[in-house]
Amino acid sequence: MNDHRPGASPAIGRLSADGLLLDAEPRLAELNRRAGGAPGQPVAVPQIAALVRLVQRLGIALTRPIVAADGEDDIALTVRAEPDDLGIRLEVGGWQAGAPWEAEPAVRREADFLRADADWLWTTDAGLHLTHVSDHAGARFGFDPPAVLGQPITRLFALNNDGDGGFPILSALAAQAWFDGQEAAIRGTTHRVRLSAVPRVDAHGQFAGFDGAAHSLPDSPPAVLAEETSTDLPDGFSRRIGRALRDPLGRIIANADSMSAQTEGPLRDDYVAYAADIASAGRHLLGLVDDLEDLSAIERADFAVAVEDIDLADVARRAAGLLAVRAAQGDVRIDRPSFDDSLPASGEFRRVLQILVNLIGNAVRYSPPGGTVWIRMERDGDDAAVIVADQGKGIAAADQERIFAKFGRVDPTEAGGSGLGLYIARRLARAMHGDLLVDSAPGHGARFVLLLPGRFQEPSAIHGRSVHPE
Repeated sequence: MNDHRPGASPAIGRLSADGLLLDAEPRLAELNRRAGGAPGQPVAVPQIAALVRLVQRLGIALTRPIVAADGEDDIALTVRAEPDDLGIRLEVGGWQAGAPWEAEPAVRREADFLRADADWLWTTDAGLHLTHVSDHAGARFGFDPPAVLGQPITRLFALNNDGDGGFPILSALAAQAWFDGQEAAIRGTTHRVRLSAVPRVDAHGQFAGFDGAAHSLPDSPPAVLAEETSTDLPDGFSRRIGRALRDPLGRIIANADSMSAQTEGPLRDDYVAYAADIASAGRHLLGLVDDLEDLSAIERADFAVAVEDIDLADVARRAAGLLAVRAAQGDVRIDRPSFDDSLPASGEFRRVLQILVNLIGNAVRYSPPGGTVWIRMERDGDDAAVIVADQGKGIAAADQERIFAKFGRVDPTEAGGSGLGLYIARRLARAMHGDLLVDSAPGHGARFVLLLPGRFQEPSAIHGRSVHPE
């Protein structure tokens, strides 16, 4: 028997950015050694290694209860993995020997019933990021399972409504309940599936995602499928998703932040960490809701933006101010326009602010510690231009159009958003009779240029630039 005494301080470990174990406190180091690992190698405990890979993909801290085999023992652990400047910091607590925790029998029966006739299986975390897809699904249905892990579930599935404008999966997410009958198309293929799932809960009874099944439906001809899923989201989606998710998520985030800040009194450190995880995952999910809501709006045939006189330099200063805390946390300096700078333009203030927050946020994310993000204002003929430049790794010429595609990401394994931000930003810029351009080279950072009319122009007076992106 191995010595697993509960109640001891958590064991700390450090991993490099590519997942190699740099050092670990004795208890964790010994567990890893017994699993066949060693310093300078990937973590050998499979459940911890899987959590590390997920954190690398999502770029956020996660805490998970796991059960690992240690010789003849089952050992219950609480593992927190958090990205930091060195790579990933591990904090492993619990160390409780005994049988693994099991879900309630009724929940297991529901899961078994839904999966019994499934063609393949999938799993998500609480933020609806895919954490498992059956390996055999890719060969049969024409996609790469490893490539979608860590991605939002909508990266794999184009969801169909239920005929009344509702989405079973969204209703189930709001209620943290099981669902069946969610029809979807697998993106990039002609395959259609019916999705069903039951909620997963962790050892503390908290919602941890869905265990799901996919059931094949008759395939649609390519032309019909393209027509049916050209916009992916039906009319009224933004209103329904707001009702179904925005308010509950807002309450979850507010309550989790309150718990994390210990405003009602002190809590155990692990509870504070759980609350911080809940708030972080809630914000990521709310960001996805925002992206999907914007996507639903901009792809409507009647979508339009307001036209008003704005000061582009003022909007850029405001966007930089909103990202000041994030930049400071990453040791990145934002060199924004001075208060003496002014650049009149025409556009919708709210939408221009949204575009610049996206551009500056991306620049901060991809800048190295100690780097600088520059924001500059210029005139380009009759147009006003704001330039956002960073010192990141840059973008190859072959990838510069891909980043503006819907769900387009150069490296899906890299931490980041849904792949909708730049797509939405360019659509908005062009709807305001402007454009969004990029100039970059690998190793030399990226330079994004937002162009807007310097004064209002009727659409017929605009030359050389299409209002619509397609």
